[in-house]
Formats: sequence, C-alpha cells, structure tokens
Amino acid sequence: MADEQKDDEILGKAYDSRLMKRLLQYIKPYKKYVFLAISLNIFVAALGPLRPYLSKIAVDDYIVPKNFDGLLLICAALLGLLMIQGVVQYFLTYYMEYMGQKIIYDLRIQLFSHVQKLALKYFDKTPIGRTVTRVTNDVEALNEMFSSGIVEVFSDIFVIIWIFIFMFLMSWDLSLVVLLVMPILFYATFLFRKKVRETYRDVRKYLANLNSYMQEHVTGMSVVQFFAKEKKELNKFSTINNDHKEANIKSIFYYAVFFPFVELLSAVTVALIIWYGGGQVVQQHLTLGVLIAFLQYTDMFWRPVRDLSEKYNILQGAMASSERIFKLLDTETFIKNPDVPKNVDKVKGAIEFENVWFAYNEGEYVLRDISLKINPGETVAIVGATGAGKTSMINILTRFYDIEKGSIKLDGIDIRELDKRDLRKFISIVLQDVFLFSGTIKSNISLGSEKITEDIIVEASKTVGAHKFISQLPNGYDEEVKEKGATLSVGQKQLVSFARALAYNPQILILDEATSSVDTETEELIQHAIEKLLVGRTSIVIAHRLSTIQNADKIVVMHKGEIKETGKHQELLAKKGIYYKLYQLQYKDQENARG
Repeated sequence: MADEQKDDEILGKAYDSRLMKRLLQYIKPYKKYVFLAISLNIFVAALGPLRPYLSKIAVDDYIVPKNFDGLLLICAALLGLLMIQGVVQYFLTYYMEYMGQKIIYDLRIQLFSHVQKLALKYFDKTPIGRTVTRVTNDVEALNEMFSSGIVEVFSDIFVIIWIFIFMFLMSWDLSLVVLLVMPILFYATFLFRKKVRETYRDVRKYLANLNSYMQEHVTGMSVVQFFAKEKKELNKFSTINNDHKEANIKSIFYYAVFFPFVELLSAVTVALIIWYGGGQVVQQHLTLGVLIAFLQYTDMFWRPVRDLSEKYNILQGAMASSERIFKLLDTETFIKNPDVPKNVDKVKGAIEFENVWFAYNEGEYVLRDISLKINPGETVAIVGATGAGKTSMINILTRFYDIEKGSIKLDGIDIRELDKRDLRKFISIVLQDVFLFSGTIKSNISLGSEKITEDIIVEASKTVGAHKFISQLPNGYDEEVKEKGATLSVGQKQLVSFARALAYNPQILILDEATSSVDTETEELIQHAIEKLLVGRTSIVIAHRLSTIQNADKIVVMHKGEIKETGKHQELLAKKGIYYKLYQLQYKDQENARG
C-alpha cells in the first residue's frame, strides 16, 4: 500500500524532455496529422488577430471618412474571415482528436499486451487497482494532452505571437505600454504554477488513498457487513474523503486568486492603453482605429494566457501519468522463453522433478530438493498441511514461476527449453477458486478457442455432469454469466471449470483442491467425473480430503517444502507416519461431525 501511494505521488516536472521524447514515439505513425495540425494552427492563429486589424481599417478608412460603401466590404470580409476560421477550426479539432484517439488506442493495446506477459510474481506484489489505473486513468490523462493539450499550446503561443506582430506593426510605443504588465504576469504565473503543483501532488495522493480504500472494502464487503463494521469503515472513509476534499479546495483557492488577478491585469492594461493611447489620439499622433484595435488585442491577448495556465496543468498531469505508465512498461518481471524453443506437437505426459529448489522471495525456499517421477497416464496425489508447498509444485510445473535450482522435465525435455504457450497447451488445471469471466456459459468453457466447437462443449459438459444444470438454465449454454460467476453456485462454477478443462483435451490434468468447496452431493458428482477425466491422462491431484485420493497410483506427502513420504494409500497407512496422522485426524473429524 505504501509503495502504491508513493508511486501515485509521482509528479515530476511540468515538462520532462526524457518522457516527452518517449511520448513522441507514439506520434510518429501519425506525423502527417501533426504536420497538418501545426500548419492549420499557424494559419488559424493568424485569423483571430486579423479581425482587430480589419476593425482598425474600418474605423480609419471608412467610418471616420464616412465611406459606407467601403464599410460594407469590410463587414463582408470580417464575416468571411469568421466562416473560414470556423471551417479550419473544425478540421483542426477533428484531426487532432482522431490522432489522439489512435495514439491512446495504440498505447492501451501495448499496455494490456505487456500486462498479460508479466509473471505472476508481479501481480503478487502489485494491487490490482494500481494496474487498472495505469491502463485507464493515466492513459486518459495522456489522451487530453495528445488530443488538445499540445496543439492548443501551439495555438495559444501562435496567437500571442501574431497579436504582437500586428500590434508592433501599428504602434511600437503603444505596444511597449502593453508590455509593462508582462513582468508582473510572468511572476504571478510562476507563483501560481508552484502552488498548484504542490496542491496537485496532494490531490493525487489522497485520490490514490481513496481508490485503494474503496477497492479493498468493496471487495471485502461481506466481511464488513458480517462483523457490522459499516459505521467504523464509513468514519475512516470520511476522513480520507475529507483530506481529498480539502486538497481540492486548496487547489481551487489558487485558481480563484489567479484568474481574477489576470482579469485585474487585463483591466490595468486597458486603462494604460486608454490613458496613453487616448492622449496620442487627442494629439493626433495615433488614429482612433489603432486605439480600438489595441483594446481588442488586449482582450484577445489574455485569453490564451489563461488557457496556457490550464494547459500547464494538463501537461503536468500528463508527465506524471506518463512516468507511471513507462514505469509499468519498463517492468520486466517475465518468465522468459528460450531464444530457440524446442518444437513439440504432442507429449506422453512423463514428468520428472530433479533436485528442485524454489522460493517466491530470494533465499526463502518453499520447496527444498524435490525429486519426483510421474509416469505417463499415472495419477499422483499430493497431500500435506497448509503451507507444505503443494500448490507451489503446480506453479513451477506450469512455469508461472521459475525454479532456482534443479530441473523439471516433460518427456525428458527441460520445460525451460519449451515455449510457455506450448507447455501450457498440454496442461489443463482446475483450481479451488474458480474464475469465470463475464460472458456466457459457452464462452467460459471455450475461452474463445475456435477449435472448441459447440459439440465439444456439450460433450465435455455431459461427461463432467454439468449438462444437466446448464440445460435447465433459461438460455442454456448461452446463459449470461455475471462477473466472477456471481449468478452460479460454487458447485456449478466448479462443474463449468471441469468442462473447460476437459474441452481442451489435455495430456496432463491438474486438480488443485478442486472439490474442497462443494457440497457432498456435488462432490460425488465431481468424483464420478474425475474418474472419467483421469483415464489416459497424466494427472496431479492436490487434495485436502484424503478420502478422495485413496485410489491414486501414487500419493506424495509433503511437509515444510520437502517430500517426506511416497506410496499408495494402504502402504502409507502401514508406515504410520505423517500420512497416517493426517488420515486419523480427518477420520476423527468426520466421526465427530456425524456424532
């Protein structure tokens, strides 16, 4: 949690050349749109300042001399100018938004693809909400920058440049009067940016706290309600929410001070123009048209100044978001494939662990010197107390994690010499905690594979005993499945996962506590399905209930990361070792439950 908050507090500079260089790589495929946008920006930025200049001509050349015919032409020119500006602005906005959306699409695809390649070790240590925020909120912050931020910054700068060009062409001395307020403006802007930057950091930090708290407590809502902790958790949430509110109010305060101050400077500038320029008009050193044009330019000048202050925040947010995004993209917590993987189309299912050592954290071994041979078509059960290392055996066999010492071989080939995808296509796994995706029963069994037809889905469901309850659903196999399978019972979800495993017709089947969460009736149904599933396949069964694995070809007893006993059910009972003690404990528990 502390690391997450620290990461979310990253603010960085308003402009970081290193980050911007990386961001510009995403613009390269769309550089023609950028060149078009810059060209249109220079053009459209000149159209706005051209209007006061036409006003000056209208006053000096037509209104004062009372030439009304010429005034009509100027009015027509102004109208045409507005129409041209509107059309150009339309294309500019459209193409920039189009380019922005394409860039964001590419970036999101890259992020999601990268996240899917990360090893489970990364997800063990990284909150889900943090990763989701990178792909959603942080990318959206870049969208604003690509779609409008950068372009409008150019537009505002060009507008200011064109304004000063026209002003100096008309009257250099009156232009210098306008520039008198610039040092005050620059200092006020510098102070504003500094203060807003500080409050922006606080807002981001408290927002991260708010999101983390919400995610954790919505996920654990059943626990909160069961222990009647609603009021206490609400008070905690209220405190965090209040911190976020206060940080936002502080930020609003600086905006509330800065923008009226800019308006005040604008009014002062107008007063200086009227005072000095009016005197020049009276003395006939300046025309009335120039004075009116300068008043229009002054009003026009302060608009891009205010916009640039807003764009500063967009740019600052984008830099902070890009730093977090690139930090994720630079994360290389991968299970690496070999440079030249061995090509294997089919396997017999012979598995061998040779002196395997494994640790989730360096030096903290959870598996120690594991040696185990599993023959093709053999059913091996792995038992032991919680924390003995049973699930870790599965994690390293499927290469969700890599081992530190030793080797694991499949048909005599070290699994590190195989492509991960090739290795995993030979294996199906049924976990204790079944995960179903939003979609249909059918899509959750096939997982989108075109090779798994509807006939295969139905046949697999019939084999594992899932067809009966699926066919009774209103839409059968097309029945909608809610998030995490919320509309199905635990037993039904487990049966769907069995059908999924069978549909892929694996050479190796892994059952990890697959019946521990179901009722007795469903367990009997699943046990019957398991018997069919195991035929002709190499199977590894991790079991808590010893009664379910008595017919296994081999039972492996683990204790504190080591294999302590190996043999058949009756052989292990005769030894009266760890397995015997586990069996006696479960037998007594069952007897007590019956009593």
